Amino acid sequence: MTNRPGPPLAVAPGRPDPGPAPPAGPGSHRGCRSLRLRLGLGPSWLSAGRAKILAMSAAAPPPLETVVRPRLPVDLRLTLGPLRRGPGDPTNLVDRTGSWWRATRTPQGPAAACYTPAADGIRVAAWGPGAGWCLEAAPDLLGARDSLEGFAPTGLVGELHRQYPGLRIPRSQAVFEALLPSILEQKVTGREAHNAFAAIVRAWGEPAPGPVRLLVQPAPEALAVTPYWAFHPLGVERKRTATVLMAASRARRVEETAAMPLPDAHRRLQALPGVGPWTSAEVAIVALGDADAVSVGDFHLPHLVSFALTGERRGTDDRMLELLAPWPGHRGRVLRLLTRSGRYPDRRGPRMAARAFTRI
Repeated sequence: MTNRPGPPLAVAPGRPDPGPAPPAGPGSHRGCRSLRLRLGLGPSWLSAGRAKILAMSAAAPPPLETVVRPRLPVDLRLTLGPLRRGPGDPTNLVDRTGSWWRATRTPQGPAAACYTPAADGIRVAAWGPGAGWCLEAAPDLLGARDSLEGFAPTGLVGELHRQYPGLRIPRSQAVFEALLPSILEQKVTGREAHNAFAAIVRAWGEPAPGPVRLLVQPAPEALAVTPYWAFHPLGVERKRTATVLMAASRARRVEETAAMPLPDAHRRLQALPGVGPWTSAEVAIVALGDADAVSVGDFHLPHLVSFALTGERRGTDDRMLELLAPWPGHRGRVLRLLTRSGRYPDRRGPRMAARAFTRI
């Protein structure tokens, strides 16, 4: 794996420099056309969004780059999907070309990275103080440690495994970055949790380096000294806030779990007040590469597993664990596959209403 600076953006060969274009608003058709002309790419070669990204790339410092060649197939959306917390997540972005952009806080500082499928592997470009760390961690993030040893499923699980061969279990090593949104997802609807997470990042995060407008999660040290009442207007009540503040104040101990054996890592995470088996599993399957993590206590998963595997419309945690027992070491993988199947039982009541904590 080699690191090299990326080439600067240049005018397309064979095209004359069109000179300055007439001013126009950034969102107008005329503004988009002038931006394309300034890049020397003609009036219709790029979409407006892609043209803006290339324009920002011209001003950004060159990235560090490498190519990761996985030994197993990697589908970026399936593998990195759990890192994205809702469509409004300001820390992750998927562009029209299929590239995955991610902002993260590394031990060396903030960074932004772009992962792009290519014929020779997955191309990784990274910007910022933590760019080198991102390149070194890229294989693990893309599932290099994920092993299919002992996993030979049949039936529905086998069918799903063949249908989604590129589903890998990532290991981001960014434990607190996975813990914060997982705490916010406790006992609330997904929409509530995603809105609160996006609001926290926009309020206290910082712009990520690089050409794309992403935000890095707030530093744990900053969150730890934030008063609890400041979370309330962002949609987080005092109980979850207390858990976030406690985890932020123990961030160093939390991050150490990335280098610990998985059983020890789970025990340390669950030693935090307000963090139980569900939250620990949600963190482990994205940050620690734990393919066996089972989110015991989830509202939907027991019903999904029972219905998909047996046709039983209602399930319990005990029944879920019983049905997952044939796949030791891969129970989290099976849950990911079953989630892709969409085989949830029919709803027999109204959806859980989203609450507005800001009105309380």
